[in-house]
Amino acid sequence: MELQQMRYVVAVAETNSFTRAAERCLVVQSALSHQVARLEKELGARLFERTSRRVRLTPAGEAFLPAARQCLDAAERAAAEVAAAVGEVRGRLVVGLIPTVTAVDVPAALRDFHERHPQVRISLRVGASDDLVEQTAEGALDVAFLGLPTTKQPRGVAAHELARGNLLAVVAPDHRLAGRPSVSLRRLSREVFVDFPAGTAGRAQSDQAFAAAGLTRDVAYEVTNADFITRLVGPGLGVALLPSAYTPYLTGVSTIEVTDAPARVEYVVWSRTAPTPAATAFLTLLARDAPGIPTPGATVTP
Repeated sequence: MELQQMRYVVAVAETNSFTRAAERCLVVQSALSHQVARLEKELGARLFERTSRRVRLTPAGEAFLPAARQCLDAAERAAAEVAAAVGEVRGRLVVGLIPTVTAVDVPAALRDFHERHPQVRISLRVGASDDLVEQTAEGALDVAFLGLPTTKQPRGVAAHELARGNLLAVVAPDHRLAGRPSVSLRRLSREVFVDFPAGTAGRAQSDQAFAAAGLTRDVAYEVTNADFITRLVGPGLGVALLPSAYTPYLTGVSTIEVTDAPARVEYVVWSRTAPTPAATAFLTLLARDAPGIPTPGATVTP
């Protein structure tokens, strides 16, 4: 069993196509198909069901895929550790973030990191805060930037607080509240809201604030993207609550200070057990602009 065969299996599983998998792996399809067939013969089981219209994993393939990914990750990590031992940073860096993070200029940080460590392959994933914490704890992400209510802290990961801030009310420019210096949660509770889905960290900070004040509100529109929230607020479909540090980036809406505003905390999180050399180097770079970020067992010099 060879690592290259595992790479081919993962590529076919992710693309659902031998043709696209071969294109991704930069080999001819016949060579890829031959290696997968050799592996199936060695394992004594078919990994894929092949028809003229589709390719999908068999139960044996479903069982093999997670182990294959773990083997490939371990091999990549081993190569990165060897490179780090001789003063080089290689491998991959997978970063996660929520769109409303402002405490760190993530694109600029990734640009600086790439300039210093061009041998590292950088990937970026956008998601919800709770999902990012879970993926970091599981090792799917190396570093993540997220926001949580003040009543909640990241669990299962190493974390550093980056910033705290209140939420502002966001309304249409011609809304009856636009132009006011401030507004209370009680007054806002009479409006229709646009917010993140129920159960997410982005939604929890607002839900908790209204509940603590003994208020209810009507959340008619649930969306996963902060930019789309403003696209619904702008035409007057509803109002929203968004982080004060994020609102300067918005256009086509008005913002109002909330007298009893909800608050949130921005964090950077990473694995608390064994950060990769690339993750360690990235955190070291971040610490230059955000003092206080601990660098876990720094063994490389960025």
